[in-house]
Amino acid sequence: MARDIDRVILDLDGTLVDSVYVHVLAWQRAFRDVGVQVSGNTLQRLIGMGGDRLVTAAAGGRVEDALGDELRSRHPVHLDALFDRISPTDGAVELLETLRSQGLTTVLATSSDAELTDRLLGVVEGARALIASITTGADADSSKPSGDLVKMALGVEDASRAVMVGDATWDVKSAADAGVPCIGLLTGGISGAELRGAGAVAVHASPRELARHLSETGLLLA
Repeated sequence: MARDIDRVILDLDGTLVDSVYVHVLAWQRAFRDVGVQVSGNTLQRLIGMGGDRLVTAAAGGRVEDALGDELRSRHPVHLDALFDRISPTDGAVELLETLRSQGLTTVLATSSDAELTDRLLGVVEGARALIASITTGADADSSKPSGDLVKMALGVEDASRAVMVGDATWDVKSAADAGVPCIGLLTGGISGAELRGAGAVAVHASPRELARHLSETGLLLA
């Protein structure tokens, strides 16, 4: 049975801002600083996961125990040096405007901290005015792929009338954990097959493609 959607939960990194590969470089440089080599391919598939989980996933529990906090302190330093490489994803504002025009409430759920979230949103001109509320990593007890962040973004809203839009398998999994379907985007470099394999109900190339699809069909999920 089809169902109407009235609330859309958006990821930020890789979804509204083209930042995934910048995060990869920043993490790779942080690991290199402490003498640990991690491939870009490994890191690229981990972006979107909470930073408290990423080090273990990338390099193992021993590195996390010995160097986790050090790595997490180095990553934002390198990210800051690369920040001017970050730009909006294709059609980011168009998607936000389309969601608004269809009467949908748009909320943000990102693993980034509040300060970085504010800087990243500043890259997407006009985005703040089109987003009803923002939930950051500091607001949730557990990071993605836990559904805590998505649940916090939903608030008391009915999950059966919500959908998430994200670019990483971690977005899809966190949405599923919160009982929310997820539409995948290819803007984070994860393939459509991987996103669908994680449970995405649909996949689009970019926010622009999704916006045009919504303009033609509306947001109605089976």
